[in-house]
Parts: sequence; C-alpha cells; structure tokens
Amino acid sequence: MAKPDKGILTKQIKGICFWFLNKFFKNSNANHSRQFMAKTSVLARNEKRKRLIAKYAVKRAALKAAGDLEGLQKLPKNSSPSRYKNRCAITGRSRAYLRDFGLSRIKFRELANEGKIPGVRKSSW
Repeated sequence: MAKPDKGILTKQIKGICFWFLNKFFKNSNANHSRQFMAKTSVLARNEKRKRLIAKYAVKRAALKAAGDLEGLQKLPKNSSPSRYKNRCAITGRSRAYLRDFGLSRIKFRELANEGKIPGVRKSSW
C-alpha cells in the first residue's frame, strides 16, 4: 500500500485548521485559562513586513536573477522574506510555532485537549 504524499496531507490539515480557527475563534471572547496576546505594535509591524514582502517580491526576484547585489541592498530591509516571523493565529505568540496548524504549542495543546482540532487526539501507547 502506497503512502500518501506528506505535502498534500499537510496542506489539507493546514486548511482545515485555519478554517476552524477563523470560524470559531475570530472575534470570540472564549474563556480560556491563559489568553495572552502579543503587543499590537509587534503584530502591526509584522503585518507591515508581510505587505512589503508581497510588494517587492517580483522586483527582488528579478534583481536576484540578474545578480544585482547593490540593487538588492537598496530595497527596504523589511521586504526580505526572512524578516517575517510566523505567529500564532490566536495569541500572536512567535515562539514554539507549529507550522502545520498555525498555532503556538500552548494553544495547540489547549485546543487538542478540548477536541477542537479535527484529526488530532492525545496519543497513548
């Protein structure tokens, strides 16, 4: 029996989780035991970086292909994709981020224990 492609499964899981988070936790006042949020200034700065990355992506690719290092240096620092930080979709926490689910380890554990993440359950052996 052939194993399914891991990339496709990851994308499907990601899609389900982001759909779930947007449906049930957008603008909700859930009473979780620990509901911390990152500073809004930090979140706004990260969103600004995201916009700059999208704005300069084509220009950056063209300069890279041409090997124009001086042209790349003239672009804004925050237009570099490596400056964007992945953050938890609920709390904005940047550390211990799980890419497959778009959550920090803390929120992932809380939601998994409550059974709110489809296809995830506590393991035992």
